[in-house]
Amino acid sequence: MDIRDRLEGAIGGRRLLEHPFYVAWREGSLPVEALATYAAEYGGFIGSVPEGWETVGNREHAVEERVHATMWEAFARRLGTTVAAPRLPGVEALLDTSRRLFADPVSAWGALYAFEAQQPDTSEEKLKGLVDHYGFDAGESAAEYFRIHAADYHEADEIVTALEQDLEVADRAVMACAEMSVALWNALTGVLSTTG
Repeated sequence: MDIRDRLEGAIGGRRLLEHPFYVAWREGSLPVEALATYAAEYGGFIGSVPEGWETVGNREHAVEERVHATMWEAFARRLGTTVAAPRLPGVEALLDTSRRLFADPVSAWGALYAFEAQQPDTSEEKLKGLVDHYGFDAGESAAEYFRIHAADYHEADEIVTALEQDLEVADRAVMACAEMSVALWNALTGVLSTTG
């Protein structure tokens, strides 16, 4: 089994597009208030992603991700909120997990994969949901984060390539991928729980 298959296996049944939160978003049944909560809470995690890229020595991606975090802030503003320190336990746990895993190069590769490998598909569907159900225009600045990431497959490929160079660290990276996948899933569950 190659490293990509192992990482995909670590994500397993926690594919974010299958989470009820994103299902409701795609269907337009997610309350706008839940989108605003998500934008404010999840923004802290988005802001932590550059740390992972810095740790693995890719400053170019880290700079790019910092720009993307400002795009996320535009999304939050469009929903009448701002990015703030998370208050929901699931999102707090995600941020704690990401910061811990992003602090070590091996675990950072796995944690980044859990997020980056899923981001193109989730971004494409979230953008479609915003346009179809929540009054967004695909070309507006508040949708730019999702528009850019909908076609951004190269980061997952880069992670796989890096891990293929040193298969001795693969086990730790795969474990980190699994841990991050659980944290991402649980964060969405926490946001969804606020919809009552």
